[in-house]
Amino acid sequence: MTANFTAFLLLASLLSYPAVSFLLHNSAARCTARCNPKITLKTLGTLLPLHAETLKLSPIKTLNGEVTLPGSKSLSNRILLLASLSEGKTKVTNLLDSDDITYMLGALDSLGVKVSKHSPTAVTVEGVAGALPVPVTAERLNLGNAGTAMRPLCAALAYSDIGGEGIVLDGVARMRERPIADLIDGLVQLGADAVLTGEGDEGCPPIRIKKAEGEGLGGTANISGKMSSQFLSAMLMASPLAAKPTQIKIKDELISAPYVELTMGLMKKFGPEVEVEGDMDGAPVFKIQPGVYKSPESILVEGDASSASYFLAGAAITGGTVKVIGCGSKSVQGDVAFANCLEEMGATVTWGDDDITVTRDPGTKLQGKEFDCLKIPDAAMTLAVVALFAEGPTTIKNVYSWRLKETERMKAIVAECTKLGATVEEFRDYCIIHPPKDNKMNENVLIETYDDHRMAMAFSLAACGEKGVPVEINDPKCTAKTFPTYFEFLES
Repeated sequence: MTANFTAFLLLASLLSYPAVSFLLHNSAARCTARCNPKITLKTLGTLLPLHAETLKLSPIKTLNGEVTLPGSKSLSNRILLLASLSEGKTKVTNLLDSDDITYMLGALDSLGVKVSKHSPTAVTVEGVAGALPVPVTAERLNLGNAGTAMRPLCAALAYSDIGGEGIVLDGVARMRERPIADLIDGLVQLGADAVLTGEGDEGCPPIRIKKAEGEGLGGTANISGKMSSQFLSAMLMASPLAAKPTQIKIKDELISAPYVELTMGLMKKFGPEVEVEGDMDGAPVFKIQPGVYKSPESILVEGDASSASYFLAGAAITGGTVKVIGCGSKSVQGDVAFANCLEEMGATVTWGDDDITVTRDPGTKLQGKEFDCLKIPDAAMTLAVVALFAEGPTTIKNVYSWRLKETERMKAIVAECTKLGATVEEFRDYCIIHPPKDNKMNENVLIETYDDHRMAMAFSLAACGEKGVPVEINDPKCTAKTFPTYFEFLES
């Protein structure tokens, strides 16, 4: 087995896709592999020490093939919550098998919601037809670093009949550094009894929620849309539980609007519709009537567009051809627009309803450009690594939300790109990445991942292409947030 092919297996396993069929080319061999994680790991077990904390990637010359994407993290947890609030049973397929979803499923179980697991990616949720129950035993929920569980559950539980001293939502140390005050403020305006306990950083979890007093929640809330669209999405999903109509006004500007549109589209599949007044890219107003969620009986989780970005970027960098299956021109996810960035840089993009194909003519060099990434903050991280292979600087704008994610992503990206040889100018909500001279990166750099799955996956691309270099990924297990199984098998 060649070194390049070994490196490819490592990359595919690092991303841990359930069905990845790739063809890798190099000067010595032409090999084909079906990268089922279990089979791949048995192979890797003869090549790597089964310990611990770093993963070495050798240069990968070319990537070609098809990828069937796992389910979207954002869609998975939204669907689980809406199914729990609904009348009837909902079968969910292509559910992402990851830490965030595990935390959500654990929380629902603690709250008494019945979920039958058919496989790691298929469950049936028996809805409670209204607000979530809160058993007296559920005094505290540990939600890890799962923002897609913390924010929606915080909003939904504000409508629950909670006895005693209420319920506390908490997480890991990083969760206690992630701001949530804007969501709490919005819920309180609607009549909720929700307070920060003060155990975390200012404006951050833990949160204590008690039963709201008075005639029930509803009315008008004015909230900021500049920090995270998840606050608005959480309030929208909970609003049909209110006793009276709800109106949510954005008082400044709304970032990541495609994620809000994704939320409203899912709500409509379960019944309630949201009326929007104004421009989604400005300061819109959202109106929601009290209502009942009703199960659609079954729902398929669309493939994860953020995860697609790594494979599409690999094709653009290496000049190979990669087709991702599971999201395309009809996708509800904003991150599919990442493919447009690659096209602007010089790649060729072909769209299907449920797939995207990227390639690049070997005679066409990638060109640095300026991109407004307000609507694609997760995929913008991948763009930062593609910038290392481009001619000229790449500007990534409107990514202040990077600073509020699993880690302080702006600082992390600046640090790791700099270690690879780039010069990076950092500003409050944007950065300018100047690639290394002649795109020659420093070799054998230890990439810090900061317990952030997307840092590990994005910077694995530094090993790709003619200019790719050996890199070492620190704490590869952090990808468990999105792709958990690979490193558990590796370490065993």
